Amino acid sequence: MGALLGPAEIRDLADLLGIQPTKKLGQNFVIDGNTVRKIVQTAGVTADDRVLEVGPGLGSLTLGLTELGAPVTAIEIDKRLAEQLPLTVRELQPDARLEVVTADALRVTELPTEPTALVANLPYNVSVPVLLHLLEHFPSLRSGLVMVQAEVGHRLAAAPGSKVYGAPSVKAAWYGSWRTAGNVSRQVFWPVPNVDSVLVGFRREEQPGTEAERVATFELVDAAFQQRRKMLRQALSTVLGDSATASARIAAAGLDPTSRGEQLTVADFLAIAGTA
Repeated sequence: MGALLGPAEIRDLADLLGIQPTKKLGQNFVIDGNTVRKIVQTAGVTADDRVLEVGPGLGSLTLGLTELGAPVTAIEIDKRLAEQLPLTVRELQPDARLEVVTADALRVTELPTEPTALVANLPYNVSVPVLLHLLEHFPSLRSGLVMVQAEVGHRLAAAPGSKVYGAPSVKAAWYGSWRTAGNVSRQVFWPVPNVDSVLVGFRREEQPGTEAERVATFELVDAAFQQRRKMLRQALSTVLGDSATASARIAAAGLDPTSRGEQLTVADFLAIAGTA
């Protein structure tokens, strides 16, 4: 086992770099090695994977991944953190294989290595957009485990009909199957966040349609959940033209125009998109 970072090392590194964790960047650093190893174990990654990490921060989780022997590509938006990370990892694990990309993960569309697994403590304020962006642009990603705000995690893994089922649930389902994989204590973070965290795992499956169909489907999903209390024929009229046209399109897909978005699967939304 390689060396990991503890609370003292995390704080020392932050002091060295003059970093005060900010809510704006969603920075909450993991300071507990046991939690890091639990995440890596639950992710099921091996030395054969090419791991992608987003928002590595000071390197807590990065070290847990590199000690497996897997090559890790880490995307970090903060230049100070990005420059320090290779130094920290080299000092504790000289043989680690790490590439650091200094960039906004929401804008990255190419990487030096095609990743097969995503493992990350995602910045909570952009976790869903980052996930969907990476799944769209990196089809090589076959599986992953991310730590997100509990509310977001349960939404990602929700099934139709659930109270928390929403646009993120449907869009995530386009790419594969999702599950919650355990809670994470607030006390393993510095600073301690004021929200609970969960681990969410995914496995990519064959996408149900083409890229053009995905765009059309996601437009319907957004419309349905922007007015989730309204019947589908009303909610989708903004996209499909008017209520009568929307009713006809929904019925042509074999669905009830008076149903609501939270009752539909991603396949249902795709069916409506395909009735044009």
